[in-house]
Amino acid sequence: MKLKMTKARLDGLILLSLGGVVVLLLLAFLLLKPTPAAMQDFRVVYYPARCLLHHGDPYRESDVLATYRAEGGEHPSETAADHQIVIRHIYPPTAFSFTVPFAMLPWGLARVVWMMLTAGSLLFAAFLAWDLGADYAPIVSGALIGFLLANSEVLIVLGNPSGMVISLCVIAVWCFVRERFVVAGIVGMAIGLLVKPQDAGLVWLYFLLAGGIYRKRALQTLLAAVVLGLPGIVLVWRASPHWMQELHANILAFSVHGGITDPGPASTAISSLRDDPHIYNLATWLLCALPLTVWALVTAQSRSTPARTWLALAAIATLSLLPVYHHLYDAKLLLLTVPACAMLWAEGGRLGRCALLVNIAAFALTGDVSWTLLLRLLDRLHPMTAGMPAWTLRAMQVFPVPLILLAMSIFYAWVYFSRRSKAAAPSPV
Repeated sequence: MKLKMTKARLDGLILLSLGGVVVLLLLAFLLLKPTPAAMQDFRVVYYPARCLLHHGDPYRESDVLATYRAEGGEHPSETAADHQIVIRHIYPPTAFSFTVPFAMLPWGLARVVWMMLTAGSLLFAAFLAWDLGADYAPIVSGALIGFLLANSEVLIVLGNPSGMVISLCVIAVWCFVRERFVVAGIVGMAIGLLVKPQDAGLVWLYFLLAGGIYRKRALQTLLAAVVLGLPGIVLVWRASPHWMQELHANILAFSVHGGITDPGPASTAISSLRDDPHIYNLATWLLCALPLTVWALVTAQSRSTPARTWLALAAIATLSLLPVYHHLYDAKLLLLTVPACAMLWAEGGRLGRCALLVNIAAFALTGDVSWTLLLRLLDRLHPMTAGMPAWTLRAMQVFPVPLILLAMSIFYAWVYFSRRSKAAAPSPV
């Protein structure tokens, strides 16, 4: 049995490595032949941080634009939308505690360091997520995570902060659960809360509600976040006394109809049914508030076990992607669903098969390459849908991702709730 499990772990590690090779090849290509699109999202945090270092207001478009032009950041090929993304900063002041050190470097060096850290942290987080799932089903875990890595091209190319935030969040989960390198886990989770709380916040909430040593880790993380985030807040407050109003205005500018983050019919499922912000905002929060509330109550009232931890994290990692704006690359947070999927698969039966099918569907529909191929297939089918209502094709383009995430969150939440008084899971091998 020991030899069989060792071989299975080796096979799972090979499958994981295949996805990692794709990431490394893409990284090497971008380092040797950077494209105009490379590190576009890194510019979003780099130039406002440079503006702040020059005592400008990072939330005022004119100040960031002056820095952007003075640093030679503008490209002839960039669109008006690309331009606006850079000069309208929408990250919280606490994020500057993390981005200012990169802004101290010249663009060329900062870009390379950021790119390597994004790819490196993603690979390391993927390995640790596999390590957690490999206790139950190493081959299934390796196949799922290898597929996810091979579909992470957009994240590596654009250099969005989500790459490091999600990776640090997954690494922190491993540190807290394994009770190893705890300080690194605390710092990593704290950085996630400072930069993109919409990605790391609900994962942190699990540890706060779970009680015991997990609550201690959550409180230590909160303290670390306060200490690490304070310098960024002080710097911003000195340069921009009205940063709250300016940040709010920048977010609104992107959220209006036609804006980059417009939650209208072209990008969200509920607004496709009724394009009214009062309706789709309320419906979204009502749809997500009930399972989130029940999840929080069950977590706070139940004893934490490894099996329950995986199910709780799988449910909340998926649910956190639904109520607020996210891109497909934020769905790399689904790494946290792999241990729960592997555990249910190891149990066998219909539930295990359902878990694997749900994860495969979610990873495929949120993968960069697989989703792009599906969209192109839909474009090819467009002439065949000429006689159908216009909203039909739009629904085929908009509905799949939120629906599979909703189905995934409901599935793992249901298993989690149904086992609140049980510890029915196979022991890790």
